Parts: sequence; C-alpha cells; structure tokens
Amino acid sequence: MNTKIISRKVKALGLTSGGLDSILSALVLREQGIDVTWVSFKTPFFLPDAAIKAAKRNNIPIRVEDITDVYMEMLKNPPAGYGKNMNPCMDCHSLMFAKAGEIMVEEGFDFLFSGEVAGQRPFSQNKRSMRYVEKRSGFDGAILRPLSAQVLPETEVERQGLVDRERLGSITGRSRKEQIAMAKRFNVTDYPAPAGGCLLTDKNFSQRLRDLLYVQKAYVKKDLYLLRYGRHFRLDPETKIVVGRSQADNAGIEHLHVPESGVLIRMADIPGPIVLIPSTPSGEMVKRAGAICAGYAKTVPGQEVSVLVKSRDTEERVVVTAIDTSVMGDLII
Repeated sequence: MNTKIISRKVKALGLTSGGLDSILSALVLREQGIDVTWVSFKTPFFLPDAAIKAAKRNNIPIRVEDITDVYMEMLKNPPAGYGKNMNPCMDCHSLMFAKAGEIMVEEGFDFLFSGEVAGQRPFSQNKRSMRYVEKRSGFDGAILRPLSAQVLPETEVERQGLVDRERLGSITGRSRKEQIAMAKRFNVTDYPAPAGGCLLTDKNFSQRLRDLLYVQKAYVKKDLYLLRYGRHFRLDPETKIVVGRSQADNAGIEHLHVPESGVLIRMADIPGPIVLIPSTPSGEMVKRAGAICAGYAKTVPGQEVSVLVKSRDTEERVVVTAIDTSVMGDLII
C-alpha cells in the first residue's frame, strides 16, 4: 500500500454512460474523499441523456462534449477495426480518453477514470483491449478503472498515492452480483438496465450508416441523426427517403427536416406517415415518394389520394396512386 500523504484535494475526471458501473466507479472514489466530475461525450450514435440523469441523482458535476466531427474521422477507418457491426469499440474508447485527457490537462484534474469492468465484454473490455486504449489515448498511466483496479496492473495514479488501491474493486466478468451489492451499500436504487446504448452495435442502423457513407457519400450532421428514425429506402443513388413508422418517428423526422435542402410529404386528408427526402429530388422522385407515403397510410394499392408536398416556403397538394408496399423490400436499407 502506498502511504504517501496528499495534502490537497484530489480531482478526478470520469467518463460516464450513466449506467450502474459508471455510477459506482465515481462513488468508490468519492468515498475516498476524491472530488469527482463526469464528462459525457455526445454523437448521433450515443446520447448523454442517461448520464445527465445519473449525475443529477447522484450529485455529480457533469459536462457534455459533442465530438461528432472527430468521431466521424475515426469511424471511417478505425485502426483496430470494427466489431460485429460498425462499432469501433477500442478506438472509440481511445478517442474518448484522449479527449477527456485534454480536459484533464486544461482544467487541472489529477487522473481519468471509467466504470469499465475487466472481462465484462469479451472484445472491448479484456486486459489486452484496455492496454490498447491506454496507449492509444496518449494518457497511459493516468487512467484508472476503480471497479477492477485490483485485478489490473497498478497505475501511476495508485503509485503516486492519489488513491488507495486496497479500497478499490476486484470485479471481473459479466456477472452483476457484486455491482448490485455495491449499489445497495451506496443506496443507489435508480439506474438503467445494462445495455450497449450505442447504435453502432445495431445491424440495421449500421446498414443505414454504410449506405450514407459509401453510397450517398455527402452528408451533414442532421443526416446522421436521421438514421435513428423510420424506414429508410434507397430509390436511386441520389435519392433516399425516410418513412415514419410511428408518431415519435414522424416528430423526429419533421424536426430534422431542412426546408432549404429537403422535401417533406404527408397525407392530405387521412392519417399516415411523414416521408422525408433529405436531398433535392426530381419531380418524378417526389411523385414516387408520395405514392410510397400513401402506400403506408390507410389505403389500398392503386387508390388515388392526395398528399401535401412541402419544399422551401411552399406546400402543394399532389394526387398520387398508393403503391403496394410489399414490393418495397428490395429498396429498404
């Protein structure tokens, strides 16, 4: 045990997803008198909502940083490759620790920490992967995993006496028993069920992203957020449409509509989906998208109905023939 006495308040900056492991890692350090702050990184693939809620419940200061631009550069060619889908987990973690390390240096934190548990995820949280992340981040030695510290090599953080290693955890593997017991000890009762939380691990989302990057190629940030909503169809190399499946989808799609560069279509007289063409389409493609909109409304194939087509500052009523949606399978992304 390192008995070096630190005469000042130690400050630690933690990466958080808002999950139980993140919460416990902060509380373990705070129990030692360490001043903990969280940073949550935001992209269209993972949002900070759960982290913000966890910070409020547990009285932990938090800052949110949007890293979309630098993340996209990494995502196109991650050095360690992808997981099962378009999830670059090892390089994602490296990038997050690198960005957190910049904040650490700028604002005078003593070290970084996270809720990672050794062996919890077979590819991204084994000891080899953790070492890869430490080295690639540029802050090797300054990263602590409080829940598994005793089964990992001693860090510079521990050697300097900034934390008491003997009061850190030795959790390994996928079982949650120890974390649940710790949650009871810390009186943590409100936390999300364990889940990935990253859309890049989802097969369908990854297919949409590949289409955006390698077929459409040109995109802006709102196009990345649009991948979350509705059904996506590629009508031709230049034209994609997004068709709402629910009221929530419709609201999200409408919110992301940019009138100057896209077309919004809705049923004129009966309930139905919202259809968005994110680009500037030809008249033929607008008509086809309107027919698809009608096909997913309460119509029968071949029925003539009116749709409202909104583009820039104009909205016009267009008569279309409802399509049989069973023929759309080959076009879905």
